[in-house]
Amino acid sequence: MSTAVPSGDVPVRVLLVDDHAVMRAGFRMILEADPGIVVVGEAATGSDAVRSAAEVHPDVICMDVQMPDMDGIEATRRLTADPSVSASVVIVTTFDRDDYLFQALAAGASGFLLKNAGPEELVAAVRVAAAGDALLAPAVTRRVIERFAGQGADPAPAADAPGSVASGSVAPAASAATASAPEPVPVDLTEREAEVLRLLAQALSNAEIAQRLFIGEATVKTHVSNVLQKLGARDRVAAVVYAHRHGLA
Repeated sequence: MSTAVPSGDVPVRVLLVDDHAVMRAGFRMILEADPGIVVVGEAATGSDAVRSAAEVHPDVICMDVQMPDMDGIEATRRLTADPSVSASVVIVTTFDRDDYLFQALAAGASGFLLKNAGPEELVAAVRVAAAGDALLAPAVTRRVIERFAGQGADPAPAADAPGSVASGSVAPAASAATASAPEPVPVDLTEREAEVLRLLAQALSNAEIAQRLFIGEATVKTHVSNVLQKLGARDRVAAVVYAHRHGLA
């Protein structure tokens, strides 16, 4: 799920979701220091997030994982499945855990950020998500590729695993993601689009792809947009997973 790049003086609208008021206050202070970002709402639970998103229409939702009532993974799943919600979801968590990472992406999140990231990284994450891109560092992308290409272990936590999401709603999503049959490789990708897809699968940025192919970055953005549309992919992460599932990388 992605949003259009905000233009002119239109700020990026952000919904903050975290069960700690102090954390939300800190995120608000950091984000609203940027004149191009405005926090339009806050929520303390996943259920509140789902309701608030329908009311305030954010461009980006910064979502915690461990919360009472409904965890952030389930909230993300519901939000990304709702056609009336156009917001991208960035998971912001204290825990650098593979199960959270994989399950968040399977639920539809467009990014994954740790709470110990610097203020500039949080701002950048919001802007990247608002532009419809995925926020994954190359090292994280490799972990995603290994998991979704069937090379890694099942990331679903055991029921009694320390720190497991309390609602128990996370594991089924991960299982569904791995059990689903791969889609057929589209035959209408142009040679250049297929080349761009292979480079996306190497976790290259638009600028790096442009340099590799000796074309303009604006042209790369057009090719990426076409690839995502033809694949029916939500974002770059989904395209990377698709490429590795089908031997295009």
